[in-house]
Amino acid sequence: MKHILVVDDFKDNREMCAYFLSMKGFRVTQASNGEEAIEKAEALLPDLVIMDLSLPGISGWEATRRLKAGKGTGHIPVLILTAHELGNEVPQGCAGVLTKPCVPDEMALEINRVLDQSGARDHGEKTNVRRRAPGKRRATKFKAG
Repeated sequence: MKHILVVDDFKDNREMCAYFLSMKGFRVTQASNGEEAIEKAEALLPDLVIMDLSLPGISGWEATRRLKAGKGTGHIPVLILTAHELGNEVPQGCAGVLTKPCVPDEMALEINRVLDQSGARDHGEKTNVRRRAPGKRRATKFKAG
């Protein structure tokens, strides 16, 4: 079972995300600020960190920078979950970006993509979904019948 560290200062967001991920078969640990995130990541070495950027004290940006620079944590992928518009670019050191509010199924697809790329995925359903530009939908053909 893969382990995900969810970092968000807003308790409702953190708990909702943790509940969804646990229902998808992940083991979840929560942190409410950047300092706690760094401490838990160093101690627990999760397979993925989902990081909010606007955190009290040490920001999500700084916590991500420290995790990526850490000897024991540099290999852990960090997926940004934020309400800020970051454009189409993924910040350096991050595996991807999810914008709040986030649809749970889109979150699951992005998590699986990141875990697949890191070689850390061993749970749940296999997905054969290719990434499409936001707002693009797959064409569906219907048989008349």
